Amino acid sequence: MPATTLRRLSGLDDTPAKLADATLVLIDYQNTYTTGVLELEGWREALDAAARLLDRARRAGTKVIHVMHDGGEGSPYDIRAEIGRIHPSVAPADGETVVVKQAPDAFHGTDLGRYVDEAGREDLILAGFMTHMCVAYTAQGAFLRGNRATVVADACATRPLSVGDTEVDARRMHLGALATITDLYGVVVPSEADLA
Repeated sequence: MPATTLRRLSGLDDTPAKLADATLVLIDYQNTYTTGVLELEGWREALDAAARLLDRARRAGTKVIHVMHDGGEGSPYDIRAEIGRIHPSVAPADGETVVVKQAPDAFHGTDLGRYVDEAGREDLILAGFMTHMCVAYTAQGAFLRGNRATVVADACATRPLSVGDTEVDARRMHLGALATITDLYGVVVPSEADLA
């Protein structure tokens, strides 16, 4: 039997955000995660889910903020090169804000908090790459600044890693990150279809 979450013990609301009443933050949907050394398992399915989420948000008039990681020139996150650009299927439209970060938490050292505050919505909907890293840390950052985060699970993906001699497959990494978010930092929904 699963343990009671810290959210429940703290009396926090587990109601998912409503798309029309939230700000959508799309995190690191960069080309680097679709090929090569950082290619994620299930990236295509997650990207397709993100495109559906983005389309629905745009039709609802939801404020959309895109986040991209800049690791510097020549890195797998070089935003000046094709590898570091946001994938065309979820590319920013005219007028949509783009935030460039250099840490896993998209609020750290960026203007994301200001843009979120200007949108005037306490609720955020988050999705992106990688689940265990920038999605989880940005959910934590949102929580710490007083926002309510809802993460769309099927629009996120990650990669396998190891701890000592134990290999952890991508699915377990993904689920572990979502469980961490669910425990305290936010609400997790299976897909955009689960958002009102």
